[in-house]
Amino acid sequence: MHGKPEALLYDGPARSDMTRITVFDYDETTCTEKEVKDVKECLSFKDRPTVTWINVDGVHQTEVLEQLSSGYLVHHLVLEDILNVNQRPKAEDFGDYIYISAKMLALDDKKEEILEEQVSLILGDNFVITFQEEKGGDVFNEIRQRIRVGKGRIRKMKADYLAYSLLDAIIDNYFVILERMGERIELIEEELLADPDIKVQQAINKTKRQLIFLRKSVWPLREVVRAVTQSESALIRAESLAYFRDIHDHVIQAVDTIEAFRETAASMLDVYLSSLSHRLNEVMKVLTIIATIFIPLTFLAGLYGMNFRTEASPYNMPELSWRYGYFSLLGLMAVIVVGMLVFFKKRKWF
Repeated sequence: MHGKPEALLYDGPARSDMTRITVFDYDETTCTEKEVKDVKECLSFKDRPTVTWINVDGVHQTEVLEQLSSGYLVHHLVLEDILNVNQRPKAEDFGDYIYISAKMLALDDKKEEILEEQVSLILGDNFVITFQEEKGGDVFNEIRQRIRVGKGRIRKMKADYLAYSLLDAIIDNYFVILERMGERIELIEEELLADPDIKVQQAINKTKRQLIFLRKSVWPLREVVRAVTQSESALIRAESLAYFRDIHDHVIQAVDTIEAFRETAASMLDVYLSSLSHRLNEVMKVLTIIATIFIPLTFLAGLYGMNFRTEASPYNMPELSWRYGYFSLLGLMAVIVVGMLVFFKKRKWF
């Protein structure tokens, strides 16, 4: 016998706001859009021949998910995946529906940080249910507008095309972020060539961390889309397969761009370290030249600072009593300094 499923737990940040549910129900000629207060209202669309898109903003209210899953016969394990917002993107075919999770990304310009939000998608024969962590906005507004006005082929196609459109919007937004990342990398390169200071190094390291974060979010999506296209599920109709293959190509392109940026960031760090080493070598070269110049001067000063004398002859050391000895020694030191500088210059040591 199977035991009772464990209680659902949301592992994201604590939230107190209410979950918002919006519904689009449409076909080629009609479109209904509404925000529902009770999950039971969503169930009235279940057996209609139209396509229904139910979007849930906020998955922290587990009772809402349980009611939806009960009405649409979604497995308890799928609900656990929806609530586990830190998992890798994945896709699973349950026969009557396909579960897909992906990472929706956004760029915070003020903090220069990449924000991540998990989007879970359940594709059925005539419905798509999407689950988002927050109400703060998403990348689906263009799709909503296309449904409202009947633009393009979305109202003429089935639920699988809607699922494709949603995934395509998420992936297209990756390129928006990558374009901004590319612009940021170009600015860092300019600063690196102009003045490679510690701030440039910090910017390079931050960019590398963000690219690693991007890679972790985007890379698994290749296998997700491939699994969907190769599942041979009746839910993915033949006319929609080409579109899913297209977004698979887009994911590969995004991954290649990320890898190229990572190589650029690594090369920039190498250039910074080389520049730092070169500056250190220049400093060491100057210090070495100064030390080399002072070696003979120190020798002469030390030699004539010994002042050896004996009882028999207090002037055993030559030139100690010479009237012009001090000035002659200073002149000799000056000649040595000038001669060494000329020699170093001819050898191009500085």
